[in-house]
Amino acid sequence: MTLRGSICKGFLALIIASSLMAAGLAQEDEGGLAKVKERELENVREKISTLKKSMDKRAADRDRLTGDLQEAEVQISEKRIRLKEIGRLRQFSEKRKAELEQMRSQREAELEQESGQLAAQVRAAYTSGKQERIKLLLNQQDPATAGRMMVYYRYLNDYRGKNIGKVKRVIDELAELHQRAAEEENRLAALARARYAELVELNEEQEKRQDLLLALKSKIEQEGNEIERLAAEENDLARLIAELTSILSDYPITSEEPFSQLKGRLTWPVAGRLLHDFGQPRARGRLKWKGVVFAAPQGREVRAVYHGRVVFADWLAGMGLLLIIDHGEGFMTLYGYNETILKSGGEWVAPGDVIATVGNSGGQQQASLYFEIRQGTRPVDPRLWITKRPKEG
Repeated sequence: MTLRGSICKGFLALIIASSLMAAGLAQEDEGGLAKVKERELENVREKISTLKKSMDKRAADRDRLTGDLQEAEVQISEKRIRLKEIGRLRQFSEKRKAELEQMRSQREAELEQESGQLAAQVRAAYTSGKQERIKLLLNQQDPATAGRMMVYYRYLNDYRGKNIGKVKRVIDELAELHQRAAEEENRLAALARARYAELVELNEEQEKRQDLLLALKSKIEQEGNEIERLAAEENDLARLIAELTSILSDYPITSEEPFSQLKGRLTWPVAGRLLHDFGQPRARGRLKWKGVVFAAPQGREVRAVYHGRVVFADWLAGMGLLLIIDHGEGFMTLYGYNETILKSGGEWVAPGDVIATVGNSGGQQQASLYFEIRQGTRPVDPRLWITKRPKEG
């Protein structure tokens, strides 16, 4: 599923389930009311989708390069997610192959031991002659002694038969293990080919993005409209927050401890170096930062600061790959500039859950995370709420 599609589909199903549970509907009424609620939430999905398309159009109307940048950065994100999935599959396959090799070594050792025992029995039988029972009967030994010897030979032959059967089973298991190991080898080769193809395409998308950034920079310098562009992007974000607040007002968030009581007790979403602080001047002092920006290594994990529900997970001009979490009471946290988004619209998150990875989307020049807290539509200083340093990793 693409980022565009993920914003609403998961959101719709999860809200339907939670709304029905909270309502405590009677069994006989559940079907009819569920259909009504589903229609209502389908409208929610359509409103969010329409809002996103409208914002994309506004950005595209400002210049075509922004739309091209969005397409390139979304493609890059999806390639990186695919590469990580290939890496996970390779690790699993390599582990499985190692287990199969270990099992095969154990079976080969068992085969060697059983074959040795069987060979010893064959040699013993050959040495004693091929007619052990006839010899015992013709030797005119004591009948009791002969009986005991006959029982001994019967046990010996039974054991030899079991030994032969075990050797055969081990040989069959070895053949199966060889086949399974060959299958894992083929799977690893296919994954290696897929990874190479993804890397080639990723490199092409990154080169395309770099060309777009150069063209966009040149256009801004020629037109001298950097401030107007940043102001328009800020207005887009403010509009998105206002619309989401309105659309989701009928689906409140509840948690054990309200967000409003957590001031000064939360942990920053990523470990990094502060690049821009809340309230600092921006764009020659005409604008101010509404959040904070941390420089961090590309791909570092970004974590949710508190319980909540993902209400937006998509690309937005100026913010790049943006994830917004609703924490209830009108509080939302925003995570922008991401390399990848790992949660979809409608998913619930807990404090410390990995929700994204650090990137440079939105046309940023270096890997960083944009983080913001909103109370209603008003940005608030994150330093008043977040004081704990996260672990680096």
